[in-house]
Amino acid sequence: MKLTLKIWRQKNQNAKGSIESYQVEADEHMSFLEMLDVLNEQLISEKKEPVAFAHDCREGICGTCNLVINGKPHGPQTGTTTCQLHMRAFKDGDTIFIEPFRAKAFPIIKDLVVDRSSFDRIIQSGGYVSVNTGQAQDGNAIPIEGDVAAKAFDSATCIGCGACVAACPNGSAMLFTSAKVQHLGLLPQGKVEHETRVQKMVAQMDKEGFGMCSNVGACEAECPKEISIENIASMNMSFLGSVLTKED
Repeated sequence: MKLTLKIWRQKNQNAKGSIESYQVEADEHMSFLEMLDVLNEQLISEKKEPVAFAHDCREGICGTCNLVINGKPHGPQTGTTTCQLHMRAFKDGDTIFIEPFRAKAFPIIKDLVVDRSSFDRIIQSGGYVSVNTGQAQDGNAIPIEGDVAAKAFDSATCIGCGACVAACPNGSAMLFTSAKVQHLGLLPQGKVEHETRVQKMVAQMDKEGFGMCSNVGACEAECPKEISIENIASMNMSFLGSVLTKED
């Protein structure tokens, strides 16, 4: 299949970027990233600068492959990361626009690569359990209701790719932050620090320059792991409760 690729090229964060056009031939069984590999091999053979894009596991679990494809984070298929997207989702002769995730808190490093270290700093601010729980207990030693465990697991499936931020018209990181807050706060080990955790992580999120949530719902629609916006509502209630009960 012959494709026309319209790709965002930008040398660095301070440089002015632009869309450049490329022609490439791909097999329908290729993944989207394999198609970009073919393009880069072609560019290198022509003594041209290859397109910089981020990738790692290529198994849909690391969240590194952050691309906006035809205006949608990770492309046209729901519940799918860029690396899991295959070229059979496109047709021969298609024109495909490929851009980086765009948000104030995700500055462009080069071409399609953005700096998502703001997510790391949100996690570092409180996305962990630090209380001393002693020696690890057997899996069934702490009884947890099935529906609570299921909700915690669903929240924990967030891979921190940033699609929620890229999809949100406000560039909000509320879905990511709430998923990280909730999956710990629902479990016994995480409840001890829940109030301080939510305050610290929300404060860091705001410090990083992410926008506010206005309940558009695009984050849930574009999330490759289909994280529910119920997490945002739960985090808002937890945050409000922690503020109202905070001791001076």
